[in-house]
Amino acid sequence: MKTYSISRDATGLCFGIVVARFNPLICERLLEGCCRELEARGADADDLHVVRVPGAFEIPQAARILAESGRYAAIVALGAVIRGETAHFDYVCRAVTDGVREVIRDTGVPIGFGVLTTEDEEQALARVGGAEGNKGEDAALAALEMVSLVSDLKLPPTDEVERGGE
Repeated sequence: MKTYSISRDATGLCFGIVVARFNPLICERLLEGCCRELEARGADADDLHVVRVPGAFEIPQAARILAESGRYAAIVALGAVIRGETAHFDYVCRAVTDGVREVIRDTGVPIGFGVLTTEDEEQALARVGGAEGNKGEDAALAALEMVSLVSDLKLPPTDEVERGGE
């Protein structure tokens, strides 16, 4: 069986990170986890460019501009949408998810999706350093893995399973 390898080496790569300001306690922890993961994988802190947007709804527009700039190996989208008493939650979740998907489709630039959609703040806190880990780390790792995979998919697969370490 031939497979495509996975690289988790961020050395020399530049990342655009879009983070919502709404729900700051949650979003700042997502950002910390994201940066910590990328730096642990070899990224230089100066190559992590953070853009703060008002809320999750604005993430796709900023992500598109960053992706189209050609400066970034990948983008990481971070935010938190916590259900309230109205349908607003559903509209924002759909808009940010569809918007990010369209940016990936239109630009080909990988985007790690770290936008939490939770029922309450307790669930969100569990996903930014609590029992569920830190989803900012997970989004960073997904973006990093996709950088090499997008490039490698243009080549034939190999017998190698993985490179770049766990």
